[in-house]
Amino acid sequence: MKEKTIYLAGGCFWGCQKYFDLIPGVLDTCVGYANGGTENPTYEQVKHQHTGHAETVRVRYDADELRLPELLNRYFQVIDPTAVNHQGEDFGIQYRTGIYYTDPADAPTVAAALAELAKRYDQPLAVENLPLRNFYPAEEYHQKYLEKHPDGYCHIHF
Repeated sequence: MKEKTIYLAGGCFWGCQKYFDLIPGVLDTCVGYANGGTENPTYEQVKHQHTGHAETVRVRYDADELRLPELLNRYFQVIDPTAVNHQGEDFGIQYRTGIYYTDPADAPTVAAALAELAKRYDQPLAVENLPLRNFYPAEEYHQKYLEKHPDGYCHIHF
């Protein structure tokens, strides 16, 4: 098994986490806050204090079973890649889309996937493509939220 990790921001992290958990080859996920300016932020800080973090899902996967291009294509199916700072009914910088990698070898794969995606749109893409600067796991009540609250809000339709 070749274990890899990528961080994907796709709006509200509750639905994104559930979606990624359903993909064969995904080993585990964790929701949290990425690439912001506040150390160890709380949900309330991210939501109300402009910390610059994006609600993000850490996706650990078996790269022998699930290749990064396929994972990214699955991610693209549940986001609006042209929306700036929102997905669904959620608005704010914390709901932006982004692909944050820790392995520099993933950068060309991410860039190629975004270039291919851009061909399908008349507008520019708003998906960030950056190295991960930081990631702080969200509070426990956010982890696997839609498993705990099946009727909870989600911009992704299952």
